[in-house]
Amino acid sequence: MRKGIQIFFITVILIIFYLFGFNFFGKFGGTLLSIFQTLTVITIGLAIFMENRNPSSTLAWILVLALLPVVGLVLYFLIGQNYFRRKKYDKKAMEDQEAYERIDHNGLIIKGEDTRFSHDQQKLLRLSQKMARTPVSLASRTWVLTNGEETFSSLLLELKKATHHIHMEYYIYRADAIGREIQQTLIAKAKEGVEVRFMYDAVGSIGLPKSFLKEMRDAGIEIGIFGAVRFLALSSRVNYRNHRKIVVIDGKTAFMGGLNVGDEYLSRSKTYGFWRDTHMLVKGEAVRTLQIIFLQDWKYVTGQTIMGLEYLSPELERNCTGAVQIIPNGPDNENDSLKNIIFSMIVSAEKSIWLATPYFIPDDDILTALQVAALAGLDVRILFPAKPDKWLPFLASHSYFPSLLEAGVKIYEYEKGFLHSKLLIADGRLATVGTANMDMRSFHLNFEVNALLVGTESVDKMVADFERDLLSTHLIELNAFMRKKIVVRFMESAARLMSPLL
Repeated sequence: MRKGIQIFFITVILIIFYLFGFNFFGKFGGTLLSIFQTLTVITIGLAIFMENRNPSSTLAWILVLALLPVVGLVLYFLIGQNYFRRKKYDKKAMEDQEAYERIDHNGLIIKGEDTRFSHDQQKLLRLSQKMARTPVSLASRTWVLTNGEETFSSLLLELKKATHHIHMEYYIYRADAIGREIQQTLIAKAKEGVEVRFMYDAVGSIGLPKSFLKEMRDAGIEIGIFGAVRFLALSSRVNYRNHRKIVVIDGKTAFMGGLNVGDEYLSRSKTYGFWRDTHMLVKGEAVRTLQIIFLQDWKYVTGQTIMGLEYLSPELERNCTGAVQIIPNGPDNENDSLKNIIFSMIVSAEKSIWLATPYFIPDDDILTALQVAALAGLDVRILFPAKPDKWLPFLASHSYFPSLLEAGVKIYEYEKGFLHSKLLIADGRLATVGTANMDMRSFHLNFEVNALLVGTESVDKMVADFERDLLSTHLIELNAFMRKKIVVRFMESAARLMSPLL
């Protein structure tokens, strides 16, 4: 916090000098200011260059610093530094991995291969297990929950069955009708003696009232705040968001996916109208991985270590049709595991790649993989919202469309409402679904969690949902897309320059 205040005052001084330096301090003072500012920009530019970041990210930062020095300095101090990430999250990464290895060492997690999987699928599972460092489970079952009605009705039903504990973690949690209904359910369970732990992100849930949280604390619910600081605008922590949505009940049932808690996710918002989203119910062995993710996040926020067998002994599912792996991703993951697993799914696909995402800001690897797949004759489809919730990512996303359309990728705009599903289906037999968007923020900055599904019945449900969604879309034609007004195309290109920073 002290560092944030220092940055704030330094920035204010720089802006004052920048605006009034020549008039107030004379030509000599203004010249000194210009020299100081230039040296500062050069120094920070060199620091970014020497960090060996992604080339597009490096170029974006240098352009911002060169064209908008004062704005660039403010943005760099708030969201551009890797120091906080290295200092805070290296330790978390080490402790998280120790938690997975400790459980695995105790023999609680089933591992192995199955002849039901093809050679390529087994290769992907081995890669995924090595990259994500979480186990692949053959004793788990999943159910796809389509949209808010299915999700929240299932969630409330399972919450009311809780007898030992409820663990809940959300990026956005609102104190509206559905938020209060879930809150009252949690309070009722806490009064019955059920352990309830509730964690939310300080940025995503910034509007959550103190009175709302006090009701929960008074009922005995423990509350953790991820990324809590006194002044969000003055902290570099604002750039690292916990975008996960996890609920674990009695260590036996879990929920994860794209839906936060708010009335808009039940299509009650006049702004967004119908809200199209995908969530998932998980039972069996994979629940343990979601539990560990929550407990490690809880430890990071509160300092409490909770790893008893009463939390880590799920009921194994029998006669399962496929494999399930839970994949955590975040700034504490140096392997970029989720991005690399998605990349592998794309390049190893033989027939089709179907993608749904509300934000599409890929890096060069993912972009090239999709283009090459389409050029090779695969059925590559992207489902994208026709209307935005955030204009800058929406414009930046559109800048990637021309090269994809030229390669033969089919891009569909979802017109029924707002599309928030985050999923990728390869060959109709394997898929990933969860909290991660197809953008660089999800791959490198946010804490995310996805599920990899290979040969499960849930993949069939996702395929059916995707095909139904296509009935409410408009196929983008390249010629029509390129006839946009020059002003719009300029705005899209300008937004793309900022895309590595979004």
